[in-house]
Amino acid sequence: MSTRYWCETAWVDGAVANGVLLTADDTGTLTAVETGIDAAPSDAEAVPGFTLPGGVNAHSHAFHRMLRGRTHGDGGTFWTWREVMYSVAAKLDPDTYETVARAVFAEMLAGGYTSVGEFHYVHHTPDGTPYDPAHAMERALARAAASAGIRIRLLDTCYLTGAIDAELSAEQARFGDGTIDGYMNRHAGLTEAFAEEFPVNAPGESFVRVGAAIHSIRAVPAANLPRFAELTGPVHVHLSEQPAENEACQSAYGASPTEVLGRSGVVTDRLSAVHATHLSEEDIAILGSSRASIVMCPCTEADLADGIGPARELADAGAVISLGSDQHVVLDALRETQGLEAGERLRSGQRGRFSPAELITALTEGGARSLDLPVGSLEVGKACDFVALRTDSMRTMGSLDEQIILTATSADVRLTVSGGQVRVRDGAHVELGDISALYAQAFAALEMEG
Repeated sequence: MSTRYWCETAWVDGAVANGVLLTADDTGTLTAVETGIDAAPSDAEAVPGFTLPGGVNAHSHAFHRMLRGRTHGDGGTFWTWREVMYSVAAKLDPDTYETVARAVFAEMLAGGYTSVGEFHYVHHTPDGTPYDPAHAMERALARAAASAGIRIRLLDTCYLTGAIDAELSAEQARFGDGTIDGYMNRHAGLTEAFAEEFPVNAPGESFVRVGAAIHSIRAVPAANLPRFAELTGPVHVHLSEQPAENEACQSAYGASPTEVLGRSGVVTDRLSAVHATHLSEEDIAILGSSRASIVMCPCTEADLADGIGPARELADAGAVISLGSDQHVVLDALRETQGLEAGERLRSGQRGRFSPAELITALTEGGARSLDLPVGSLEVGKACDFVALRTDSMRTMGSLDEQIILTATSADVRLTVSGGQVRVRDGAHVELGDISALYAQAFAALEMEG
């Protein structure tokens, strides 16, 4: 049985096309993409406005959303923000995390994302004891994603030290696996378990997949980094988000974090460097020559006063730009995309550092590459994932073609589809209901004032 959508206009093959008819099979995989169709066939849902491939959120920490609007009152720094984050992490268990993540993933879908890379490190009980049965927190995230209908690449994160040559703090105990062998063994078990529980038979059905992540140079000793070259699939890492990280690395290893990763054989086209804010020219050359992915998180980087990374220089050097929402100070794929260009304009004094087409590519194909998911474009063989934007709102009225990427916000997302199924319509999740009510449940579960 097939499902069909007729899109008034859509982004196809890197350009705006009119009258686009999408056909998906019963696995949610696109089997036909036709353009120039004047009107919707009787068996197709008519989708007015401008349709984009589903946004790919290449960097997420789901529970960080619970800090939104709660860490801004007294200024502070990234490091003081982190202390509040630890206090929320301490409240999580498999049941509460599933409740939290379900709300967050529903909001992501309403915000224009259909896929997410969940950079996950809250593995164990608060004292570091593994859950029984195994992988309870990871399974909670997978269930939350499946119930919301968002694709997840669960980036299983290695976190062994609290800082370079320092033990994990009490707050970090549940993040760690003791040794690199401990991480590798748990990661292998997780990968095997999820392959059995969430089999992938077609692109449209690829809703839960596992990847790997190095939390940071602070959290994984340099001697352990070469082990990540043994893994297949994507590897992500927080990279040079803070100057203090670079200074500590230089002091310990006599090199920048990028150089340490490069010496370890980790910097390849499978690597995604998250933030990549404070880089030298040599760092940019290393990442660019390897065709690494770069995950910029403009709204978080602004909120935490991290700085503005050299996205244009990285792209020109050969790296592939993608986008993430990180701590979810907003969950709005359009605002995040606009933030990439806004940051470039502010630091360069020039407009048009990234063209509208390049911005769309970063949100879609760039993220798909970072997470190695069969999404990011409306083409046969890819998953039927898309979002439809209003072109007649007070924000978007008059926008020319793809320039809507610079004017729309999540308020203009009228329809979100993943795997050929409508997940969000006019801001409400079609199965889970009112997303604000989901958050009320999440705050109650954590005994936090909502």
